[in-house]
Amino acid sequence: MTTSYGNIGVEGATLPHQTRTIALKRGGGIAISEYGAPEGMPIFFAHGWPSSRTMAQLTDEAARKLNLRIISPDRPGIRDSTLIPERKLLDWPPLLAELADRLGIVQFRMLGISGGAPYTLAAAWALPERVEAVAVVSAAPPLSEMEDRSGLLLLYRWLLFFYPRHRELLRWSFHAARPFLSRKVPIRFRPLLLKLLQPCDANVLRDIAAFEACFESQRQAWRASADGLMIDAEIYARPWGFSLEEISIPVRLWHGKRDRSFHWRLAESLGKRLRHCQTRLVEEEGHYSLPIRHMEEILADLRAA
Repeated sequence: MTTSYGNIGVEGATLPHQTRTIALKRGGGIAISEYGAPEGMPIFFAHGWPSSRTMAQLTDEAARKLNLRIISPDRPGIRDSTLIPERKLLDWPPLLAELADRLGIVQFRMLGISGGAPYTLAAAWALPERVEAVAVVSAAPPLSEMEDRSGLLLLYRWLLFFYPRHRELLRWSFHAARPFLSRKVPIRFRPLLLKLLQPCDANVLRDIAAFEACFESQRQAWRASADGLMIDAEIYARPWGFSLEEISIPVRLWHGKRDRSFHWRLAESLGKRLRHCQTRLVEEEGHYSLPIRHMEEILADLRAA
């Protein structure tokens, strides 16, 4: 395991974080960054899609206040973690357990945002003796089980339309998009990007640190590999491989009622399938604004679960 220390650039500020690459038994490695309190209660963070480990910068201030140690890995093939071809969702819990072992952590909690939710719930199902509780925020639901896709963002509906019948076309489009999506958005163009979002999300992302946590983590994911992001996307479109009803640990589900990526009724349905779930549907919050505005509340609730 190699360790280095660096800073996340946030236009006029620096946020220290610890970055490590943890070697895997199978070969290759998983890159992680840590936030919050180094000696605090351990919480593994599952980033969204397309995104990477530094999305967990959103947790740093609240985690310090609450004495929580946030450990945020890049998934295989994302950013600085080694690509594992044809991986499946249920390949993640054993990797997570290996990471915890290498860090000397026996039991832990988990926080998954958006596309990190399936990975968080998979670990909750597969590792109930180690995962004490989880929180999922703005969660991606089991897409393969959906007959009615009207509650999804239009982009996701298009991706599902082309997959799997035009898989190679999708792969080509990911590679074609990579040179553009891996470019840093100049500050002068950020207002134009924010105009594509609804007001509740755009307002919170005018904060430079929040913008960097969400969009710089996306850019770094695209910069590293289109293949890793394509594999991640395919995982969302396939059956998850386990029953949500079998999850036996506490789940905290948070969702904004103005979420345009995944309609709040999808979250409501997801919560009803989880036996030990407390669902919080938050008025006037969107896909981005919910975790940004309510992070301290989300983490405090997860700590107490």
